[in-house]
Amino acid sequence: MFTRPENVKMYAKETLRQVYQIGIGSFLIIAIVSTFVGAVTAVQFSYQLLDIGLIPMWWMGIIVRDSLILEMAPTITALLLAGKVGSNIASELGSMRVTEQIDALEIMGVNTTAYLVGPKIMGAMIIIPFLIIMAVFLGIIGGLLAGTMGGFYSMDEYVRGLQDGHDNYYVVVMLIKCYVFAFIITSIACFQGYYVKGGALEIGNASTRAVVNSSIVIIVANFLIAFLLL
Repeated sequence: MFTRPENVKMYAKETLRQVYQIGIGSFLIIAIVSTFVGAVTAVQFSYQLLDIGLIPMWWMGIIVRDSLILEMAPTITALLLAGKVGSNIASELGSMRVTEQIDALEIMGVNTTAYLVGPKIMGAMIIIPFLIIMAVFLGIIGGLLAGTMGGFYSMDEYVRGLQDGHDNYYVVVMLIKCYVFAFIITSIACFQGYYVKGGALEIGNASTRAVVNSSIVIIVANFLIAFLLL
């Protein structure tokens, strides 16, 4: 895949197409899920703090912020993209393999691994971090709306918690997760689709394997990153 591309302009155009397809195609589902994840996190922890008592509710800003940055936003977004983007990539490459389109490109002298796999991985590593950053922002908004509508805390209390004791290193860890997860999702999906043999049934099986395998690797990688960096 890392072989020097034959036509830089063609590869750049394909990478931008993947950025658009992954980003625009996944924006709505990521926005909805992340907003409600932040809302649910705020509601659940608010009930816990109220039961404990003697704990200021502005802590909810800290809890929602750090849980979204370190865990909820990158992991849940990656798992959603593994199901949506990963299955799509595996099915696309599997169909091209079964219908011998990849063989035709190789006969024409195209480096199919670089042309078909490279732009997908590069496009994902460009746009997925932005999707996860958006998920953090919308999750924080969801926590604000849920808490204020439920009467758990005021907007000023929540904002105070968001601003208190923020550690920029948490954002660095989140970005590391973003790039690792993006590579995992696309590389596993491309591998499963590129080496399909058989017919329509095998394409479906490859798509399923891409989702399952990437989800498992994401969970393991999430633990290793947290264990080593935190």
